[in-house]
Amino acid sequence: MGAGELSGRDVLTRSVRGQIRRVALGSALGSVHQLGEALVPVLIGVVIDQAVAGQDAGRLALWLGVLAVMYVTLSWSFRLGAKAGERGAEEAAHTLRLAIVSRVLDARGGAEEGRLPGELANVATEDAKRVGAVNMALMAGIWAVAGVVVSAVALLLTSVTLGLIVLLGTPVLLWLGHLLSKPLERRSEAEQDKAAHASGVAADLVAGLRVLKGLGAQQAAVERYRRRSRISLAATLRSARAESWQTGLVLALTGGFIALIALVGGRLALNGTLTLGQLVSAVGLALFLLGPLETFAWVNAELAQGRASAARVAEVLATGPAVVDGDDPVAEPVRGELRLRGVRLDGLDGLDLDLPAGQLTGIAVTDPAGAEALLRCLGRETDPESGSVELDGVPLTRLDPTGLRAAVLVAAHDAALFDGSLAANVIPEDDAEDDEEDDSGRGPADGTADLEPDLRTERAMAAARADEVAHSLPYGAATGVGEGGRSLSGGQRQRVLLARALRAGPPVLVVHDPTTAVDTVTEARIAEGLREFRRGRTTVVVTNSPALLAVTDRVILLDGGRVGAEGTHAELVRTDATYRTAVLA
Repeated sequence: MGAGELSGRDVLTRSVRGQIRRVALGSALGSVHQLGEALVPVLIGVVIDQAVAGQDAGRLALWLGVLAVMYVTLSWSFRLGAKAGERGAEEAAHTLRLAIVSRVLDARGGAEEGRLPGELANVATEDAKRVGAVNMALMAGIWAVAGVVVSAVALLLTSVTLGLIVLLGTPVLLWLGHLLSKPLERRSEAEQDKAAHASGVAADLVAGLRVLKGLGAQQAAVERYRRRSRISLAATLRSARAESWQTGLVLALTGGFIALIALVGGRLALNGTLTLGQLVSAVGLALFLLGPLETFAWVNAELAQGRASAARVAEVLATGPAVVDGDDPVAEPVRGELRLRGVRLDGLDGLDLDLPAGQLTGIAVTDPAGAEALLRCLGRETDPESGSVELDGVPLTRLDPTGLRAAVLVAAHDAALFDGSLAANVIPEDDAEDDEEDDSGRGPADGTADLEPDLRTERAMAAARADEVAHSLPYGAATGVGEGGRSLSGGQRQRVLLARALRAGPPVLVVHDPTTAVDTVTEARIAEGLREFRRGRTTVVVTNSPALLAVTDRVILLDGGRVGAEGTHAELVRTDATYRTAVLA
């Protein structure tokens, strides 16, 4: 970590400290507001006893002035307190969103395991918002406590009986409200789970819309989402019913409590124990108590939902990494030699493999599972069950994952395009700024350090034949490609993805089936462009495409999870029947 940089934990700690300060400020301002609200009926009782009953105009004017000052104080304290509360809630939600996104983007992976992308999005939005709202709920709860305490003290000074009723009855109401919030908490958690799963299914269907249309499976996809949506709706309705029952019962209990205070106060006034002004104050305080007690009901509901969402957020943040964290930096310069020894994982069975630095190596497979496992090992999405993978003689497990990602880029054939222009997908803005501002002397690692950024982009686009895609669009490379590149055909998306990988220029580039959706003529031209662009740098092409394998320096056939044959494409076509079946069949 460089000087001046902060870890995620430091940022989170500072944010929490700031939120605590805002909660304290908002609570203080809100308590001032509640103090004023509680004193208003007391002042009105004083006005009645000292000014109205005594017909003293001077005293009446004085107390009316005091009431005016009180209302001004009430207005400003509420505004400032509510502002602090809302800001605390929004900043807390924002901090959680950043923490969740950081965890999802962690180079060690793991957060996405067993979760659909839509589920993670739901946790980062709705759940983070609900947890952030707990800040406001806590402040409102403190305000309500302050209001109840001030009212109880005022009632004790007015009548010990009324004060004791408030002091003894309020904890009972709070306890009952907490018990009533338990079903809401359980159903709120179920609601968020079902809603997150429905969002995940919807995101999956949208991402695979073209494939579904091609297979004619739109109706089955719609039915699948409809089932998930109905389950989510049922969970939402159950949660809403629980919330309405909880709110209704708490309000009924609160109304009965207020009625009891008014009834006792009225009997005391009839007995002459209370003056007219004191009775008005007591009834006013009883009515004022309705606000804090209703606030307690709302706070209980918010805390119940916040606890359910906090559990979901914590589950994501606590997810362990998919790979162990290495500490060693990647040595500079990166030669790019990869070596696998005794690697076992899914379709790989004790694989020994040498990928020399500076060569274009093709890897053909008889089992797609072996290709997927190899890509996961090289990209360090997961570590092998046994064996080791090395970069320039250093095991990947010892290397810092972030530095490794910069040195070895695994470009999956199904990678995503982002909503933006074609050009922005090939060279993101932050990469462009790095190219312009980098004075470290390293330059880009793609061997085109002497080229201007625009020229490197042009060469990458030309090598992948993505320039032809740009020429076919209304506004060229500035044309938007839509979310996930939906406005492009499958072959066009593949060319843009390959251009992006080439433009990134890592020391080691591993591409997987980059041309499955393009025609044979274009595929042959892309193969030549790839070879020329990556000349002298370590490049691995995992594919069964004859056009791509024909331009490689060497081809390795993986059969049964091990190296089955090795040589040039032409040699293997002539001498190896298994290779011919895998590549030419």
